Amino acid sequence: MVQRILRLPDVRQATGKSRSSIYADMEAGTFPLSVPISGRTVGWLETEIEKWQEARIAARAAKSA
Repeated sequence: MVQRILRLPDVRQATGKSRSSIYADMEAGTFPLSVPISGRTVGWLETEIEKWQEARIAARAAKSA
């Protein structure tokens, strides 16, 4: 199965997070880790970003219930 790899601008747009927040949350273990593409280039699996979004939405729903 081929998965789409998102670059940082797409991840920022999808999550509303800044670059520094993304990397801080990766360090804290609360955000998907990046995938090395080549050299210094990294990206994030679209499916993992979608799961992160779904978890955030589920947490919101659990709080309001």
